[in-house]
Amino acid sequence: MPPSVPSLARRVARMLRTSLFAQVACALVLGIVVGKLWPGFASDLQPLGDGFIRLIKTIISPLVFCVVVVGIAKAGDLKAFGRIGLKALIWFEVASTLALVIGLLAANVVQPGAGMHVDPSTLDASAVDAKTGGGQLPSTTEFALEAIPTSFIGAFAENSLLQVLVLACLVGAALLHLGHTKVPQVLPAIEQAQEIIFAIVGFVMRLAPIAVFGAMAVLIGNYGLGVIETYGKLIILCYLAAALFIALLALALKAVTGLSLWKFLRYIREEMLLALGTASTESVLPRVMQKLRKAGARDDAVGLVLPTGYSFNLDGASLYLSIGTLFIAQAVGVDLSLGQQITVVLVLMLTSKGMAGIPGSAFLALSATASSLGAIPAGAVALLLGVDRIMDSMRVVTNLLGNCVAVFAVARWEGALDRERAKKVLDGEIVVDLEDDEPAEGGSVRSERSEKAQQPERPVKAQQPEKAQLKKETAAEAG
Repeated sequence: MPPSVPSLARRVARMLRTSLFAQVACALVLGIVVGKLWPGFASDLQPLGDGFIRLIKTIISPLVFCVVVVGIAKAGDLKAFGRIGLKALIWFEVASTLALVIGLLAANVVQPGAGMHVDPSTLDASAVDAKTGGGQLPSTTEFALEAIPTSFIGAFAENSLLQVLVLACLVGAALLHLGHTKVPQVLPAIEQAQEIIFAIVGFVMRLAPIAVFGAMAVLIGNYGLGVIETYGKLIILCYLAAALFIALLALALKAVTGLSLWKFLRYIREEMLLALGTASTESVLPRVMQKLRKAGARDDAVGLVLPTGYSFNLDGASLYLSIGTLFIAQAVGVDLSLGQQITVVLVLMLTSKGMAGIPGSAFLALSATASSLGAIPAGAVALLLGVDRIMDSMRVVTNLLGNCVAVFAVARWEGALDRERAKKVLDGEIVVDLEDDEPAEGGSVRSERSEKAQQPERPVKAQQPEKAQLKKETAAEAG
């Protein structure tokens, strides 16, 4: 009898039960519906998204520490690790500066704020203070000092990624200096701790659909869809500029590594949808680190470049800040000269590096830029309060893809990328199992399926005539 074909309902039920992508997509749609129909109830769902983000944040610092220490120890070359860090910083600076320039060019061509004729005195500047909590961005000196930990435990308690990276580099260097013979139990213990953390990630990710539902319901319930009509020109411009920047990232990735960004996007579609739903790239950092390692990037490259990019490589934020600055100036009738626009780029190159993890950081950066120019009223920043949350999707996608491309590019630059494995993973020839986390030599991860694929097949058919001939000879001798 021919095998029975499952009904559509059973196939859908199986997909919802086994596919994280399908679960998050359904939660996203359901959150929009609830936020639109019951905005009052939707506003009370904020703890669902916040609780998930808190759970993820508890494991980010120990995960980064373990991956970096193991990566340095197994790579066996501290100088190579230093080169990776230097090349990453160069890539970050070039990418973020390009994003700023694209944003300024787009705002000059389209002029999204032209014709609004806003009177700055009518704007509520105190609303910006409420958004930022009265905080301020750190200076360059303060930012550098904040990266140096004052306490080993404190770096983890404060969840400071840069401080954890510094500690991980020191521990990894110490392991290389002492050698495995003097401290034979330390590295295996850290590797086992890493496996435990990844197991915890798997548990927490089961709550992702609930978090996406709550976060999306709150967004639609609080802001509605009317803000899109009011700021439609600005929103469309930001998303088109982001699309142009991502297209340039795709070209750069293809030129440097030969990999396809679109195939990579399909590879991390679950994580991308989760980041969009929660408006946070931190929520997917552990899973993206796993997937990059499985895709052939060495542990030390992934462990250093990706977390550092979360502080230094905010490409989406750079696009938004440059467009937002010119939008505000155009809205209040201020015509910025070429020199002032160059000043905007220079100021944002500095302020955008200290934004990560600071509430209302985009408004702090915009306020700092307006103050440095002296031509834009500081209160005019309040113009973007209503649209800022809508821009999160653009910032999240651009920031995440920018950092992932940086990992591949720097790993390729340093010879820490298994390109053959990466192509097979992105093409779907190797099915990645995040539950099986056994790094191979050098930090990359091997697959039994890929190893079997590389072994030559036995020429079975070619052996059959030889066996027949041997039987004939044996029979002739017996006769």
